[in-house]
Amino acid sequence: MADLSPPMPRAGVDYPKTSGQFRDWFGTEEACFGYLAGLRWPAGFVCSRCGGRDYWRTGAGLWMCRGCSRRTSVTAGTIFERTRTPLRTWFAAVWFVTAQKNGVSALGLQRVLGLNSYETAWAWMHKLRQATVRPEREMLSGLVEVDESFIGGVHRGMPGVGPDKISILVAAEHLDHNRIGRVRLEPGPIDRRLALVKFGQRVVAPGSTIRTDGARQLRRFADLGFQHEYFTQLGSDVPAHVNMPAVHMAASQLKRWINGTLHQGISREQLAYYLDEFTFRFNRRTAKSRGLLFYRLLQQATNTDPAPLKDLVIPHDSD
Repeated sequence: MADLSPPMPRAGVDYPKTSGQFRDWFGTEEACFGYLAGLRWPAGFVCSRCGGRDYWRTGAGLWMCRGCSRRTSVTAGTIFERTRTPLRTWFAAVWFVTAQKNGVSALGLQRVLGLNSYETAWAWMHKLRQATVRPEREMLSGLVEVDESFIGGVHRGMPGVGPDKISILVAAEHLDHNRIGRVRLEPGPIDRRLALVKFGQRVVAPGSTIRTDGARQLRRFADLGFQHEYFTQLGSDVPAHVNMPAVHMAASQLKRWINGTLHQGISREQLAYYLDEFTFRFNRRTAKSRGLLFYRLLQQATNTDPAPLKDLVIPHDSD
């Protein structure tokens, strides 16, 4: 049976391998528009109205369908919609963000690109963070650890949930030899009852094995189409991170990233965006080419709806 999966993008052919190649490839607006069109219509232009494939380019840089005369901008319906900033600057932002292994802050992006305001850099970073999530991404599978962690202030004598702590739901694939696979993270809801159960159902493929602590409410997983393993910490001499190393490693890396890259600059309202960026980076941590990350993020940006600033400041509740 023939393999119908799309071929992997090729370095130096589908995306630039080096910063020098990046500058050579994207020195003009036309080059950027052409590259973006290739990502949006990989099999060639398709009219959203009539499905026609024949087109011609207008003087304003639009794609006009020869069949129905509908004009289409390659940036319409993407995070670049109605931008007044040259695409070359947007491309430079995507390259800079993906070229840095641990990411950048909005202030760092503003300084590198010479943007006029911090607010612009902040909005750009959140638009790109939105694009890090593929709506059709695969669910976790195999042996998956599911747990809750917390970020925020540390209070002497308060080992549990303090007033400055923010709940994070974590799921991580536990591979052979205690290696960690893909992860998923979400902000914990205000109502924490059964939050981990609902989270596990959203991100773990049915039939997988879910490993948790011994909380009684988590034993519902066994009745929801999963194999369930759990460990009871009460009275045990074995630390939690030994029984569930994957989620503890993911949570530890998240906290280190927040402290090192963002310097604790995270608000509860925008937490989901930061978790999406961390997940994008963590799940691609073994990628040898930063150019491939540039390609992937730009590819996903063409399939991400535009987000007005007001929605970035106060995101819609997805639950």
